[in-house]
Amino acid sequence: MKTWLWGKRAGRRLAALSVCGLVACGQHDGQESVDGRVANLLSTMTLEQKVAQMIQGEIAHVTPEDVRRYGLGSVLNGGGSFPDKNKYASLQDWVALADSYYLASVDTSEGNAGIPIIWGTDAVHGHNNVIGATIFPHNIGLGAAGDAKLAAAIAEATAKEVSATGIDWIFAPTVAVALDARWGRTYESYGSDPTLAGDFAGGIVEAMQGVGVLATAKHFVGDGGTSRGIDQGDTRLDKDSLLSIHGQGYYSAIAAGVQSVMASFNSWNGDKIHGNRELLTDVLRGELGFDGFVVSDWNGIGQVSGCTPDNCAQAINAGIDMVMVPEDWRTLYDNMLAQVRSGEITEVRVDEAVTRILKVKFEFGLMERSLPSKRAAAFADAIGAEAHRELARDAVRRSLVLLKNDNKLLPLKPDGRYRLAGAGADDIGLQSGGWTISWQGTGNVNSDFPGGSSILDGFVRHARQLGGDIALYDPTEPGAKPDAVVMVMAENPYAEGQGDIDTLAWQQGNSRDLALIRQLKDQGIPVVTVFLTGRPMWVNAEINASDAFVVAWLPGSEGSAVADVLLAAPTGAARYDFVGRLPMPWPNHDLNPDNHDLSVADYAFPVGFGLAAESALEWIVLNEQAIGQKQSLDEWVFDKGVRDPWTLYIGDDFDWSVRVGPRGAVSSRGELNLSVVDREVQEDARRVEFTGTGKHLSQVYFQFEDPVNMRPLEVAGGALSFDIRLLKKPTEQVLLRMDCGYPCSGQMDITSILSEAALSDWQKLAFPMECFAQLGVDSSKVNTPFLLATTGELAFEISEVVLAETPDSADVMSCGEFLADA
Repeated sequence: MKTWLWGKRAGRRLAALSVCGLVACGQHDGQESVDGRVANLLSTMTLEQKVAQMIQGEIAHVTPEDVRRYGLGSVLNGGGSFPDKNKYASLQDWVALADSYYLASVDTSEGNAGIPIIWGTDAVHGHNNVIGATIFPHNIGLGAAGDAKLAAAIAEATAKEVSATGIDWIFAPTVAVALDARWGRTYESYGSDPTLAGDFAGGIVEAMQGVGVLATAKHFVGDGGTSRGIDQGDTRLDKDSLLSIHGQGYYSAIAAGVQSVMASFNSWNGDKIHGNRELLTDVLRGELGFDGFVVSDWNGIGQVSGCTPDNCAQAINAGIDMVMVPEDWRTLYDNMLAQVRSGEITEVRVDEAVTRILKVKFEFGLMERSLPSKRAAAFADAIGAEAHRELARDAVRRSLVLLKNDNKLLPLKPDGRYRLAGAGADDIGLQSGGWTISWQGTGNVNSDFPGGSSILDGFVRHARQLGGDIALYDPTEPGAKPDAVVMVMAENPYAEGQGDIDTLAWQQGNSRDLALIRQLKDQGIPVVTVFLTGRPMWVNAEINASDAFVVAWLPGSEGSAVADVLLAAPTGAARYDFVGRLPMPWPNHDLNPDNHDLSVADYAFPVGFGLAAESALEWIVLNEQAIGQKQSLDEWVFDKGVRDPWTLYIGDDFDWSVRVGPRGAVSSRGELNLSVVDREVQEDARRVEFTGTGKHLSQVYFQFEDPVNMRPLEVAGGALSFDIRLLKKPTEQVLLRMDCGYPCSGQMDITSILSEAALSDWQKLAFPMECFAQLGVDSSKVNTPFLLATTGELAFEISEVVLAETPDSADVMSCGEFLADA
């Protein structure tokens, strides 16, 4: 067995796992330098083989046969991508696919160079794509815990679970410094203090790579500093400020020997970083001393001016060594070959990039590893291991931040009568947030987390054995009032730009959580509010109304640990005290009153704030006056994804309510298929395909369990509006329906509209709320704003579903024909 040193960094080593027996390794003297071996291999490679090493495709679009033919350098599985597109793929399925890619990569029968492929994955809070894996708190929670050693231990556990699936590269740590909590990736940051990223990154890299899994520092650079917190937006700073604020994690990661860095989607002073040579080459390599390879983000090169995802010489010339182009990798391959032959990309630059990739593969030991399954076998018991779950529970306990504790209500006596309320009380998916099984973290149920626990589970487990009375809150329940209600507010999961928000106000225009808290208080019931959130938000009214308020961040699969802290020992003393501290300031306003483009600068609680259970703090009522008001009555149902509070379903007479998962769903009869597609950005539309024969009704719809008052929209002349791209015209009657708690509903026949519509062109349709009201809808209690049903064939794509206050008049249908058919 050989051990390769990480360049000049003594003490950081990774062991090769098997004796070289592959054609790709060639014959070499054991003392031969890595540089010499890389140069020798490079000298034997054709241009086609070199370019292939620079390409990374996604497993849904790359087969082992593709790897055998082209010799790609890498594959990845994106969020919500699984072997055979099976969310419930087994550990064996993951390992078998890794073996298939590996064997194809070292098979030279079709002309590839026989260089082992490397597989990357976004394991950003545990091996979060795999059912049964331990889901740790997201980074913002680790920032609240404030312990770099804890973060490193989690990184090591994650690397072991990733190794169990035969994967050898993790796209982590994220070392972003989030400065505006409106950013949809705030929870991927450790906090707003640059020193946190610097303190955490090095240990995380060493822990991951110490297990034998390649780490990635991302996203270089400034992703957390964009104007208005807009994902993939523009960070406007001079270079020194950019590095002093957003570069700290890279300094420590590079010092620890990180061997890959991912370029960032954002711009720097208007210039997309994927095409910026000053940052990717002069700064990253020249000033920071990075000597690994740079990988682009998902189709990131396509955002460079004048480029597309499959054609961007500027990005290669700027310093991108490996191009992540999930779907269009074949076209990219052809274009890069043509660009090298024309001189637009020099072969010297290609040799430089491939040298960096090969050097990492040699130093990493990949060139001398055999089948991934052999290495994975050593970690077969790692997935969801009890030691890892206990580590996660420890992280949860240490991340909780107590903002208010009137009359020292917490910790609660364990033998009390308690009721849990709110969306997050018994929902592990809401606890875990985005990047959990699916990309957005949506479409998951508790059974998707075997071995995991909800907050309710924790209360049941701890309190009932000591005589406590625990249940979900039911306002109609008879008997004595609860000693307290634990109200678990929760953000709906999101990832990347789909999590961007315009204001930090919580549930603006529909404050249902606040209403319940106040209702409970009016009954004389103490309320402990627990907030599951990926960012600080303006919840002043909710804090004021609560007796105690705990920020639990996104704790992951081990929700029972929340109860460990909230419930006391039998003696009444705290079993675990509150030790978490705010990693970002907590806002006192929803917006910056002076300039909405800037982050909120007036704080209710500063960075580092957090009470202990015994802390004495006289409560001062917080400001409840919003700066920003909801600009319209618009009720968004689908905008780049399903919007809170709605849920997307499909159904037929076998099962009318099939919840749509992160990759889509098929109705029980199989006559309706819904899938996720891209319109303008990733996963921002849905494809709906009806395949009925005229006998059985199938339907697709959005619904919320509680009625929503849309009477003001009706009075204002609003309409149900949606963008649709017709792919196949209807063969049977098509009904569009709105419900107010079925059978309270109103429906209209839109068959002729769809039959006359042009195929393949996006168009906006709008149907007045007044029409639905005249057809029987009580707009004060709408729970299903959109339902479309047919018994026949029909196919379309849909996006931007909204109850719009002022729809474009040119798009709005007349009520006349619909009322005549009613």
